[in-house]
This record gives sequence, structure tokens and C-alpha cells, in this order.
Amino acid sequence: MVRPKGVARAPVPPEVPAEIAKDYKEACLVLTESPKASAALGRRCLQHLLRTAAGVKPGDLSSEIQQVLESKSLPTSIAENVDAVRNIGNFAAHPNKSTTTGEVLPVEPEEAEWTLDVLESLFDVYYVQPALARAKRDALNKKLQDAKKPPMK
Repeated sequence: MVRPKGVARAPVPPEVPAEIAKDYKEACLVLTESPKASAALGRRCLQHLLRTAAGVKPGDLSSEIQQVLESKSLPTSIAENVDAVRNIGNFAAHPNKSTTTGEVLPVEPEEAEWTLDVLESLFDVYYVQPALARAKRDALNKKLQDAKKPPMK
């Protein structure tokens, strides 16, 4: 029996730009078949997000992550997880060997899943929460306008 391929994750919020959402969705789709491919796509998604939403100066992903960490603009728990994604992404993009066995270290499924979790947290910080706050301010400004009061600054 053949079943269509599906994703067992929440849908991408509509506030996330289409190009970033596309990479994220692809990372979700390949997660079960190839955690390494999923982590690599997640890494690509993270880099695009940091450049467009966090305003980091383009470079390699490690330096871009360092910029966002040094900016202290993220909650500590999310910042620590972004730093973890840097290491997971390195396993996906570069053949790192175990110093004990000499084998190339794989990306484990739970590490690739963690990458997706971190991206979802960043979607919330950079896209969803600002959109919700903007909508609330807009509603309050409309109410102030109706009361002939000046808008919020």
C-alpha cells in the first residue's frame, strides 16, 4: 500500500516569507529519510532567516550565528539552541570524524528534529509575535482615531 508523504509538524505560520517557508517545509519532508539532508536544509533556512530578519552581515553561518548571539536580541533559551544548531549543521555540511572511532559522525534524527524546533522558535520571534503586536497596535490606533485622540508613537 502506498501512502502520500506527509509532515507531522505544525504548518508554517503565514507570516513567514515564502522562500524561507519553502526550505523549512522541504527540511520537514526529508526528515525521516535523511536527517542529514533535513539538517542541511534547516541550516540553509536559518542562514536566510538570520540575514533577512535578524539583519546579520553575510558571511559563513557560524559567523552569522555569532553576530546574532552577540547582539543579545534573542531570549537566552533560544540563543543557546541556535548555537546548538550551528554544531548540528556542521555535522550535516562537513564530514566530522569521531576522535574515538574515526567514523564520520552522522546527524541523528532527534538532532535534525531539534533544528526544526529551533526554526519554529525563530519564526515566532521574528515573524509571528511582531505581526501580532502590529495588529494590536493598529486596532488600538483605530480606536484612538475614532475617539479623536493622537495615535500611539
